[in-house]
Amino acid sequence: MLKHVFVVAAIVLCASDFALAAGPSCEAQVSDKKLSFSARAKFIHKCQIDAKEAAAKVCTIQAEDQKLAGAAKTSFVKKCVKSATKGERPVNTYSGIG
Repeated sequence: MLKHVFVVAAIVLCASDFALAAGPSCEAQVSDKKLSFSARAKFIHKCQIDAKEAAAKVCTIQAEDQKLAGAAKTSFVKKCVKSATKGERPVNTYSGIG
């Protein structure tokens, strides 16, 4: 029983991080800021890393809930993170226009 309460609490905490990561894209978040090109690129890079970390936490919990292990878990988490962070271009392809 206590384990289930802990799992639910962890999911809620991670889901809030995931919701922030799944919110406006990193490029949209930086568009309101008046930053130099290098500062914009640095902000977007950190934002993308944070979004992937938050997505990985949630996806890992989902994989554990589905009792996946080994290669199946790895594959599930990889696909889950990719779909959760879709639409984000890697920072090295950021044009700086916008």
